Amino acid sequence: MDEVAKAGFWVSALFASSAAWAPAPKRPPFYLDLPFENGAPISMVTAKFAANAPLAMIDQYIANIKRLHGIAFDIGTKDDAVNAATIKPLDDVLTSYGIPHVYETYDGNHLNHIGERIETKVLPFFSKNLVAQ
Repeated sequence: MDEVAKAGFWVSALFASSAAWAPAPKRPPFYLDLPFENGAPISMVTAKFAANAPLAMIDQYIANIKRLHGIAFDIGTKDDAVNAATIKPLDDVLTSYGIPHVYETYDGNHLNHIGERIETKVLPFFSKNLVAQ
C-alpha cells in the first residue's frame, strides 16, 4: 500500500478510477479491478471504464441532468491528464439539449491552477448554485 501512496498522480488516478468503475469487494487489499494485468488489457474492466465515460452515458441521463441547479467544468490548455478534445464534445452535447452550463478553458495544466480556480471559480459557483431544499 505504501507504494501506491508514493506512486504519483497517474497511479492514483488509475486506482481512483478503478475503485469507482470496477470495484471488487472480495479482492483485498484495494478492492478493485485494474484494467490490465501483466501488461495485457482485461476486456471486462476496460468495458466498465468505457461505459462510465461521460459521453457514453450522457444521453440516457438527460432528464436527470436537466434537474441540476448548475453544471460547470473546465480544462487547462496545457492539460496532459485530460484531452481537451474529449471535453469540448460534452459542452456541445449539453448545448444541443439546451442545458445551461459553464465551460471554460484556462491557460495551464491539470494541476497548476487548482488553488486559484477553487477560490475564484469553484467556491463562487457552489455558493450561487447549491441550494438547500
